[in-house]
Amino acid sequence: MSKRAASKYKIDRRMGENIWGRPKSPVNRREYGPGQHGQRRKSKLSDFGVQLRAKQKLKGYYGDIREKQFRTIYEEANRRKGDTGENLIGLLESRLDAIVYRAKFVPTVFAARQFINHGHVKVNGVRVNVGSYRCKAGDVIEVREKSKQLVSVLESVQLAERDVPDYIDADHNKMVATFVRVPALSDVPYPVIMEPNLVVEFYSR
Repeated sequence: MSKRAASKYKIDRRMGENIWGRPKSPVNRREYGPGQHGQRRKSKLSDFGVQLRAKQKLKGYYGDIREKQFRTIYEEANRRKGDTGENLIGLLESRLDAIVYRAKFVPTVFAARQFINHGHVKVNGVRVNVGSYRCKAGDVIEVREKSKQLVSVLESVQLAERDVPDYIDADHNKMVATFVRVPALSDVPYPVIMEPNLVVEFYSR
């Protein structure tokens, strides 16, 4: 189970944004941070603070990835040819937990990680229980036969709050999705503005 599953709403409040676009987010009611001093945290951020916040927001969106793991992803993005920020988003969206979430097999990215860890997902016919598993274009992700009738799965595919992006081809009747291609930043349906360029600046300091 994700170490932050029980605290996911705190991430929204800490960022002051509804980063997953959920109707029940506490930010919809109040936009200040958690705790008795939350309303005082409106001072102007330094350049470092802006970059740090952008990194925290991106990490939080993908299930509050641990810093060591997130930095490893960044370093690979930096080694690849092309724009590092775009590469970073492509690597994050290629994670199995992100694809399971995007395909609407589960309601949240935290639930996606738990769903995978419990062995409910197969990639190209082989069961995979690691949420950070990196998928390639053309990979077929499916919910295991025994898990297709789980109430959480059936309810998730009916959620109207988000759509499946066009870089994932999902068949909710068969509970199968194909990772069509690695997306660019502009393809990803973030409910809030993500700024991977600031994350690059943060790690380049």
